[in-house]
Amino acid sequence: MLALVLALGSSLAYGCADFLGGLGARRAHVLRTVMIAAPASLVVELALWPFLGASWSAQAVGWGALSGVASAAAFALLYRTLAVGPMNILSPMTALVSALLPVAIGLAQGEHLSGPAIAGIPLALAAVVLVSAGPGTRAARPSRSALLLAVGAGTAIAVQLICLDQAPADSGLAPLITGRAVSSAVTIGAALALRGRLGPERPSLPLSAGAGVLDSLANLAFLLAARNGDLAVVAVITALYPAGTILLARAVLSERVHRGQLAGLGTAALAVGLLALS
Repeated sequence: MLALVLALGSSLAYGCADFLGGLGARRAHVLRTVMIAAPASLVVELALWPFLGASWSAQAVGWGALSGVASAAAFALLYRTLAVGPMNILSPMTALVSALLPVAIGLAQGEHLSGPAIAGIPLALAAVVLVSAGPGTRAARPSRSALLLAVGAGTAIAVQLICLDQAPADSGLAPLITGRAVSSAVTIGAALALRGRLGPERPSLPLSAGAGVLDSLANLAFLLAARNGDLAVVAVITALYPAGTILLARAVLSERVHRGQLAGLGTAALAVGLLALS
C-alpha cells in the first residue's frame, strides 16, 4: 500500500510539474524554462540530503548519472515530439511506451504479480491512452519520423525510471542528486550552445521554479515507491501523470475535459483500486 500511495504521489507531482512547466514555457523557449527548473530541482534534493541521507557508491553514482542522461534526452525528445504533433496521438503513445518498458523489465527480473495486479495493469495502460488523448485523434496522422520521436521520448523516460530503480536500495538520494546534476549540466550546456536561437523572451520564474520543485518531488516519490514495491506496478501508476495535468487545466484554465478523458479517469480509478488489492 505504501508503494501505491507513493506512486500516486509521483504521478500527481509529475502531472502538476508538466502543467506549471507548460505555462512557464508558453512565451519563452522551453530551454529557458529548464534553465530555471533544473537548478530548482537540484536545490530541493540537496536540501533533503541531510534528512534522507545519501550513500555515494559507484553503483549509485553510475545509475544516477545514466538516469540524468536519459532525463535530458527525454526532455528534448518529448518537446520535439509535441512540437511535431499531432499531440492527441503522440502524447498517449509516449506515455504508453514509458509504462510498458518498466513493466517488461520488472517481469523479466522475476516480479510475481497477484491476480488483481494482472487485471489492473492492462486497465492502467488503457487509462494512460484515454486520459492523454483529446478530441480529434482522427484528424491527422503522424509521420513516421514523428512516431519514432514519440517512441524515443517514451523510451528515454522509461530508461530514466529503470535506472533509478536499479540503484542500490540503501543509496538514499545519491542517484537522484547525481542524475539531477548530470541532466542540469547537459540541459544548461545545450541552452548555452543554442543561446542564439532561444529568443529574448523570459519564462515565468515562479512557474518554472515550481515545475522543477515538483519534478524533484515526483522523482523522489517514484524512487521510494520502487524501493517498496514492484517496478511493474509502480511504473504503470506513475504513467498516469497526464491525469494531474488535465485536472489542473480544468480547474485553473477552465479547459474542457472530454468524454474519452473522463472515461480514462474512471478507468484509472478502477485500475488503482485493483492494484491496491495486490
